[in-house]
Parts: sequence; C-alpha cells; structure tokens
Amino acid sequence: MTMAAFLSRSPNPTLATSITRSSLPTAPHFLKFPNVSPSPTHPVKLKPLTAQSSRSTPSLTTPRATATPSSSSPSSTAATSFHGLCYVVGDNIDTDQIIPAEYLTLVPSKPAEYEKLGSYALIGLPSTYTTRFVEPNETKTKYSIVIGGYNFGCGSSREHAPVALGAAGVAAVVAESYARIFFRNSVATGEVYPLESEGRICEECKTGDTVTIELAQSLLINHTTGKEYRLKPIGDAGPVIEAGGIFAYARNTGMIPSN
Repeated sequence: MTMAAFLSRSPNPTLATSITRSSLPTAPHFLKFPNVSPSPTHPVKLKPLTAQSSRSTPSLTTPRATATPSSSSPSSTAATSFHGLCYVVGDNIDTDQIIPAEYLTLVPSKPAEYEKLGSYALIGLPSTYTTRFVEPNETKTKYSIVIGGYNFGCGSSREHAPVALGAAGVAAVVAESYARIFFRNSVATGEVYPLESEGRICEECKTGDTVTIELAQSLLINHTTGKEYRLKPIGDAGPVIEAGGIFAYARNTGMIPSN
C-alpha cells in the first residue's frame, strides 16, 4: 500500500511519541504499511505514489507551521514552541465556517491567491462571533493559535481548510478532538499543527489571551490567566508537518525522488 493511500484509510491517530531529527530517515509509525488482504469481490485498487500531489498548493519546502526551536534542545523536532494571541471557537467548527465554498476557486499555488485565501479564513463563523478572525482588508490574522472544542474541521474533505488557516498566519490549532479528514489534511499539507487537548480548554481561554505552546512538553500556557494545560503529544506527525507536508517529508527522507 502506498503512503498516500494509507493516509486516506487511516483513522484519526492519537500520536504519542517524540521524534528527533536523527531518526527522520525512518518512516514514522503511522506511515508504515499495514497488511491488507483484498477481498476477491472488492479488490483494493491503489494509485501509485508520485512526487506530484493531486492538490494545487504552493511549494512546501518551508512549512507554514514552522515553530520556534527551543534553546534547550535545538536538534529535536518536538522541542519547538509557539507564542501569540489565541482565537477561541466552540464545537463542530466545520470546513464551511473555516473557508466557505465560494472561495474555493482561489488557487493556493498562486501566491496572490494563497494570500487572498488567508483573508477569508474563518469568515464563515456565525454572527455570534463578534470578533473578526481576520480584519477587513487584511490578509493576515493577529491570532496565531486557534483553540477549539469537539470535532474541529468536520464537514467536507477540502484541503483548503488548513491551507486557509496557514495562509492567514495560524501556526497551530488546539482542539478537544478533530474530524479525521481535517487532521490528515493538516499533516499532509504541513500548514498547521493539529494539537489535541486533554480537556475543554476552549471553555477556559478567551479570544485575545496570550498563550504559548511547548511541543516538547505537550503543554499550553495561558499567560493571561496563569493556567497551564496538558496536550496530547503530536508524535510522529510532527516531523511531517515540520518538513512542509507529506511529499516534502518523503523527499527529504528519500522515500520518493527529490526531483
């Protein structure tokens, strides 16, 4: 089974190990190929993995969600942190709210349209959200971290959802749980880190709070309230996101040709 096909079949993973740069040549656990026995009546048809992704996105040699290396362990992929203002949303934030279908005509591989896509991130939220995520006539948000509740990213399979957030300047999303397709798209595109909380942080943080995420410690610190919250480790997905997505990671580790 190809790597791309396995990602399309895998459930929403809970990834709980740390990976260092020294171990990157080895494919991460969740990318290893499972044993699949095709049914005689329903054979499994797989497309060969190629260096060309079917989606149209910008070159991802540099990940959108590159975190700040920790001075204590600069060589560790997991030893990174994010710091900034957070934007808080509730449960079941779907892809139509993240990026409405009317803006899917924008082509992310074109830099100007990629920026434009970011200007529409979370514009589909209901009017109960009185604070705009991206201000009118701006392409970037001042909120680099999104905090959500249950089932974040549900709805359609559009890859534009994490791409729009990354284009707007979001580094990480912290949610109680994710729709599987949004989680996979976030990892595959390398646009944002989809981090899972161990509780309902969305009920304790407010939009505009200053927070720090420490990936190495799986910790979110709210500097406004002084509280700290445990996160589930990003595990094997971390190096893939840091590389800039699944194809960039595969090229970097020699899994597919670099040309």
